[in-house]
Amino acid sequence: MAGVLLWVNCGLKENAISLMGFGGKSVRTQRRFRHCSGISFASFSSAIVEPTRSSEERVYEVVLKQAALVKEQRRDVKKRGLNLDNKPIESDFTNEELLNSAYDRCGDVCAEYAKTFYLGTQLMTQERRKAIWAIYVWCRRTDELVDGPNASHITPKALDRWEQRLTDVFEGRPYDMYDAALSDTVTKYPVDIQPFKDMIEGMRLDLRKSRYNNFDELYLYCYYVAGTVGLMSVPVMGISPQTKASTESIYNAALALGIANQLTNILRDVGEDARRGRVYLPQDELAKAGLSDDDIFRGKVTDKWRNFMKGQIKRARMFFDEAEMGVSELSSASRWPVWASLLLYRQILDSIEANDYNNFTKRAYVGKAKKLLTLPVAFGVAFFGHKT
Repeated sequence: MAGVLLWVNCGLKENAISLMGFGGKSVRTQRRFRHCSGISFASFSSAIVEPTRSSEERVYEVVLKQAALVKEQRRDVKKRGLNLDNKPIESDFTNEELLNSAYDRCGDVCAEYAKTFYLGTQLMTQERRKAIWAIYVWCRRTDELVDGPNASHITPKALDRWEQRLTDVFEGRPYDMYDAALSDTVTKYPVDIQPFKDMIEGMRLDLRKSRYNNFDELYLYCYYVAGTVGLMSVPVMGISPQTKASTESIYNAALALGIANQLTNILRDVGEDARRGRVYLPQDELAKAGLSDDDIFRGKVTDKWRNFMKGQIKRARMFFDEAEMGVSELSSASRWPVWASLLLYRQILDSIEANDYNNFTKRAYVGKAKKLLTLPVAFGVAFFGHKT
């Protein structure tokens, strides 16, 4: 799989799932971090496919549902008692102290694997920052199921168990400290379970599918593994009170960033995926360009390949352009990390071009110096509204 991302979306495969990915930003009244007297720790579906409708139409229904949740600004959440693996927690911690520790652990993971994103979250309010960390960790753990060191042992049944565990988390029965942070987060923000389930469906696709016939199929995959992150995070990141944009359009922008980031991951990792027997490029478009899987496995840059890649990069940039229209509608404290992620990821496409479209043996990346230069640019765009 090419990676998971949040509104910031750096891609799990990069160990920087940048949870902020354009995923979601919905503003909900902040609450003080109180007793979680209703969370109980416990121990470890896919969208309906209608052939007559496009993937974009099906995904848009999910977008509308998430937007409606944010506009309603309410959650009917039942809280339960706190326990770990169905056993009472033997600790002197109060529930609040235990949850603070759980969030701190999530922050440590984010700081280790998504350094730039973690830095950006420091501008967010404490409650939003902790919630984003919790979502990041869940997405990372989910991605690791099929992309991590134990991926070869993961079966569809294991993913079914992970989905059941997710349901328990949303119902206030977390299995461990990381789950506890997410379980608490979903009681505070209008975060819906469907995008989380859809991400697990993306993992199922990675277990059984290594080719995509057309962009419609690839779009749905990109939504599952990356666009979902945007929908998860919008409610936490918050929407600017001054915005005149519709909630639906902001969610669409978050979705677009996820799609753009995942397409970028795919284009960057063509060679790496090919060595694993995977081709995440639309088969019909390859054929139209006079290319096949064999050309990819041979890994030779030709004029046909260059022309094909130009079209793929153009499409990814179109999704980035769409995403940009919504970033500025986020809560001011959430914009910087999202802009930083967006600008940095766009530069990966520039790097592919600079490598003469050789994404077989050369890995496109943004160097440390460019990253450092991008951060103040992102800050200026986030707070002063102009790009240089």
